[in-house]
Amino acid sequence: MSELITLAHGAGGRKTSELIEKVFKKHFSNPNLTADDAAVLEFPGKKLAFTTDGFIVSPAEFPGGNIGKLSICGTVNDLSCMGAKPLYLSCAFVIEEGFPMETLEHIAEAMEKTAAECGVQICAGDTKVAGRGQVDGVFITTTGIGLVDEKACPSGDKAKPGDKIIVTGDVGRHGCTILLARNEYGIEADITSDCAPLWTNVKAMLDVTKDIHVIRDATRGGAGSVLYEIAEQSGVGIKLDAAQIPVRGDVKGVCGMLGLEPLYLACEGRLVVFAPAEYADEIVAALRKVKNSEAAQIIGEVTDELPGRVVMKTEIGTKTLLPAPGGELLPRIC
Repeated sequence: MSELITLAHGAGGRKTSELIEKVFKKHFSNPNLTADDAAVLEFPGKKLAFTTDGFIVSPAEFPGGNIGKLSICGTVNDLSCMGAKPLYLSCAFVIEEGFPMETLEHIAEAMEKTAAECGVQICAGDTKVAGRGQVDGVFITTTGIGLVDEKACPSGDKAKPGDKIIVTGDVGRHGCTILLARNEYGIEADITSDCAPLWTNVKAMLDVTKDIHVIRDATRGGAGSVLYEIAEQSGVGIKLDAAQIPVRGDVKGVCGMLGLEPLYLACEGRLVVFAPAEYADEIVAALRKVKNSEAAQIIGEVTDELPGRVVMKTEIGTKTLLPAPGGELLPRIC
């Protein structure tokens, strides 16, 4: 019997990696196919970053944003992670029959506002309407093009022993926001998504040094999944200091009640950065001067021990292996 696709295949963990490897990489392999957030394409005299992303969010409106804002931020951030200034976007809508026109306009308005904030233009698109029950409200796919800084070349396979690992702010907040917005657990907390565009934050780092080895946005699967991806891609080990990982108290409280690890909760406005140790403090200082990265923090370092593994020093001083991301990561955000 043929293997069937499960929700775990879209959750950003091990099953997602297996799906990409067994199906998409098998059939789409070419010199430009990338495991990074965007492909970098060479043209005479310039390099362009090119990416696409699909957004399925339930609920479509949540504290701190909606699916429209998310679709712009997600694509802008994927381009930014390649050291590219975002320039142009396209968007495709699949809308369920019966979806409220007022809600759709609110989504489009959020996209307009966020695109203007980022300095990008939405230049093309497509609209399809599906029958009732075929789509959960509205799905959005966005594609983006950006101009790569000629001296920047971050990539997931460039982490090196001795690099410091930086997060640009508190982790797990978006995933926690979506979980509470569904009101499935009866937990009340004033938590707002970190959803934000991050090109200005990347530019602040590149103004310190172009020698940044890895920049990755910690979306589906959270910072923990990103760390395991980079450890595997670069063939290195990672050591974290739990006491240095920024997690808001309310997020930590919700995670404690539900048995969740904040490192595996999605972020939509946070970067995980691997940079040479000699620049790390200056990068953090620069980030703290920019909106949406005021709480930037060094959380660990890269090592040549235990390649492909992430070891964490706990807050009581012991060491433990951070469990690798498994099948379906909860809460499911897309």
